[in-house]
Amino acid sequence: MKRVLKWILILAAISPTTNLPAKAQTKYNIIFYNVENLFDTWDDPITPDEEFTPMSERHWTRERFEDKIKMIYKTLITAGNGQFPDIIGLAEIESLWVLEQLISKTPLNKVPYGIIHKDSPDPRGIDVALLFRKDRMRPIDYEFIPVSNEGKYSFKSRDILHFTAELGKEQIHFFVNHWPSRSGGYIETKEKRDITARILRNSVDSLLNKNPKTNILLMGDFNASPKEKCFTTILKALPYPGNNNPFYLINLSTLWAKHAEGTIRNAGQWETFDQMICSNNLFSNNTLQIEIEQCGICNFDFLLEPDPTYLGKKPFRTYLGPRYHGGISDHLPIKFCISEK
Repeated sequence: MKRVLKWILILAAISPTTNLPAKAQTKYNIIFYNVENLFDTWDDPITPDEEFTPMSERHWTRERFEDKIKMIYKTLITAGNGQFPDIIGLAEIESLWVLEQLISKTPLNKVPYGIIHKDSPDPRGIDVALLFRKDRMRPIDYEFIPVSNEGKYSFKSRDILHFTAELGKEQIHFFVNHWPSRSGGYIETKEKRDITARILRNSVDSLLNKNPKTNILLMGDFNASPKEKCFTTILKALPYPGNNNPFYLINLSTLWAKHAEGTIRNAGQWETFDQMICSNNLFSNNTLQIEIEQCGICNFDFLLEPDPTYLGKKPFRTYLGPRYHGGISDHLPIKFCISEK
């Protein structure tokens, strides 16, 4: 049954990175993508997913599902500059099955991807997940951090996925996020995101207090812009280039916001909700370093369409209300590159 916890971390038959050609180890491409409602086509009696079934008003069929995963594959391979990404963080995934289909039914099956996924407490049944190349890194550990209630606020949200791996000779910690949405109003939901930021910061502190030189990368759909308090004050994620304090994080996404670029568009305005944030060590480390010029928003033409109401362009969505539109997502993916020196 889909709501039974599904934990999967494939550790067997991993090719040691030391056996790879030196050139294949030099760069690691990392992508985060909120794929907007990647649901399977059957009704889960535990979650309200009835609208994503063949007999619903949306007429969500197997054919439409397969078209969507093909377009997701096209997006991922384009974001990787024609190469299979090494790490893929995903949001709005309904089940382990849809991830297995994404890998097995597209050319992603040409390389060995491991899957990390767990059904979360989210009321809609959507989760975060992570795919990693087993031939390019050594997985060490993973956990799902619950986003729990605090004080008078009672809500259920997606877990935060924490994955630890070795890239070459160094460890790095990845955190995949999908923070509470603004549905119901910005003011009404702001405290939920502040709570989530405190939970994430506690996990970051537990790593940096042990070793200020820990390599950390946060990615996700945060449903907040980089200048909000949840980032600058609670998470301690400062605009790029940040400062030299190893306990502060650097928000790479401020580069995009500075140039009025964004990952989601609302009423004609771009917002940078999808972000990548890292520890200081990824700029000073002699082994793993960020390639800042290769980080950015993937605003490929096929991910966009004209915005007839507000002019300009907007993300090409799968649905407009209940009407099938044939696109991919209301978010644009973001990409990130780490070099092994």
